[in-house]
Amino acid sequence: MKQKTRRIRPAEFKDAVSIFMLVRSHPRELLGRSISDIVQNIDRFLVCAPRGKVVGVVSWQILAEIGAPKDPTIEIKSLAVEASRRRSGIGRALVERAIEHIRRLRPSKIIVLTFHPKFFTRFGFREVPKESLMYKL
Repeated sequence: MKQKTRRIRPAEFKDAVSIFMLVRSHPRELLGRSISDIVQNIDRFLVCAPRGKVVGVVSWQILAEIGAPKDPTIEIKSLAVEASRRRSGIGRALVERAIEHIRRLRPSKIIVLTFHPKFFTRFGFREVPKESLMYKL
């Protein structure tokens, strides 16, 4: 796992098109992200890019209540791994690193909206009714 973890790095502007294409390659699992959205939020993306090619990505979004810094929630989103690289530990490494970054901000909650809840239970997430989160979204 250490080798894969070392390949995880903060995204750079040069990665935006690759991130866009990777997220776009998962239309049934992920909401699309525009290039401009990716560029504007590039500091909230991590990539796995062995030999310079982006093969995995994850990002996060702060869902603070409008006008009040109390009870901030952060959503992990846009987790994607190139199909040929799935089940290699890249997704796990990306989520672990994202959680490390997010915890530094000390949010009250970290959430994930996903079609694959079992994957995220490995990190301590638990399923809750989405209606309980709708006020955050």
